[in-house]
Amino acid sequence: QVQLVESGGGSVQFGGSLRLSCKASIALDGSNCLGWFRQVPGKEREGVAAIAQVGTTSYANSVKGRFTVSQDNTNNTLYLQMTNLRPEDTAMYFCAADFRSQIPCTWYRPSGYYIYWGQGTQVAVSS
Repeated sequence: QVQLVESGGGSVQFGGSLRLSCKASIALDGSNCLGWFRQVPGKEREGVAAIAQVGTTSYANSVKGRFTVSQDNTNNTLYLQMTNLRPEDTAMYFCAADFRSQIPCTWYRPSGYYIYWGQGTQVAVSS
């Protein structure tokens, strides 16, 4: 059973920073695409960032320049460094991994192409 476990969420003020972690129970260096998504109640889950096997990264316009996605293959961990946080960043954040599909690894890659998902970690940003 493959598991992805997120951590690092919390409550911060406007302009603050958080680093989310996503620890995998399997090696991540064989993945085609790793992604971060977020969801608020009543809305669809949306892509935030993605990192391809070759290390190419992709970001939603709303987070570009503020968020950084990275992976540590030694520790099988995916990260999302979030800076200059805004109230509109408040959401449940999920990590996801795909080892199968050959479609491009971008932040707007449909969620259905990801095989494994974490349980989510809550981020709350106050003004």
